Amino acid sequence: MDVGMMMVFTSYGWDDCSDARVWDEEIRLARLAADLGFDCLWSAEHHFNDYSFVPDNLQLMTYLAAQCPDVDLGTAAVILPWHDPLRVAEQAAVVDLLSKGRLRLGFGRGLARREFAAFRLSMDESRERFDEAAPMIVNALKTGFIEGDGKFYRQPRIEIRPRPMHSFDGRIYAVASSADSIESAAKLGAHIVMFADRPWEMRVPGIEHGRELHRKYHGTEPPRIMLTEFCVCGTNLAETEEEARRYQGKFVESNFYHYEFLGEHFKTVKGYDAYQQKAEIARKGGLEGAVAGFMQAASWGTPDKILRGLEERRKILGDFELNVAFRFGGTPYEVSERGLRLFAKEVLPVLKAQSAAKVPDAAE
Repeated sequence: MDVGMMMVFTSYGWDDCSDARVWDEEIRLARLAADLGFDCLWSAEHHFNDYSFVPDNLQLMTYLAAQCPDVDLGTAAVILPWHDPLRVAEQAAVVDLLSKGRLRLGFGRGLARREFAAFRLSMDESRERFDEAAPMIVNALKTGFIEGDGKFYRQPRIEIRPRPMHSFDGRIYAVASSADSIESAAKLGAHIVMFADRPWEMRVPGIEHGRELHRKYHGTEPPRIMLTEFCVCGTNLAETEEEARRYQGKFVESNFYHYEFLGEHFKTVKGYDAYQQKAEIARKGGLEGAVAGFMQAASWGTPDKILRGLEERRKILGDFELNVAFRFGGTPYEVSERGLRLFAKEVLPVLKAQSAAKVPDAAE
């Protein structure tokens, strides 16, 4: 199994934690993960708030390309409506050149109304902007030229310099929870990226639909999905359950706040119907219910419990890639490092040793 580490860059849940300290500690964990055998270092893109603040994850990956020369580098994700596709293609070409083909380029369309507002953009346009920009970028990295004649991006044909040197086949990812995002990811031939925020059984129909769409559009077997989650790992089950309830719970709280899931705006925003359903569930179950669902989906506990949970997930969803965050929701640095080291020592070797043999999907 391919296993990466996710960098969140959050200060939500900490008292008096400077932005500089957040970045210092997250990068310390990244270097440690690279040394301990993780396959990829991933980072989100978020702006302006305690929830997460890494405004340019491609710039971050340029730095990590030099600091961590033996690990892949991934964006989960570059939020395309907030960028000019020409600049994304150029930046990706530079990072990939400097890292000698180690970049995994992930895209997303964004979800937080407050971030769109700061960029003076409408969320109503996010789907169309994504669906215009993503193929332009993927094609540019394949051919060395970018062009577009769509509603938002009228790009004259121009060459990308430095020229892309390595094929991005198998290295394109797309965050997808809603049905239209799943279809967009399938059209791109991308790895679908999903986050552990609800019981995995609820994800099966969407995942299976994405696989069917990939086969329809490309006539090949789909790439493995990537599951991103937030992990608390320790040697004492009772203590780690308490920690998970506290830190994963605080992360869920931050998620509610940042995305305004208790609000009504998803009813009126074009293309976000799936999130309106999630918002309605959140209002009915409240924070306590959301935390319970999150803990059911995410990994926490002893290495043995985590491994058993991942094996059960594999039986439900089939084979997948894994992307794990250890610092979130006010988790003290020492708890994050403890979890990372223990996971690397006792969980990672087992996951890497697993056979690549196909696991039957739930629908089979």
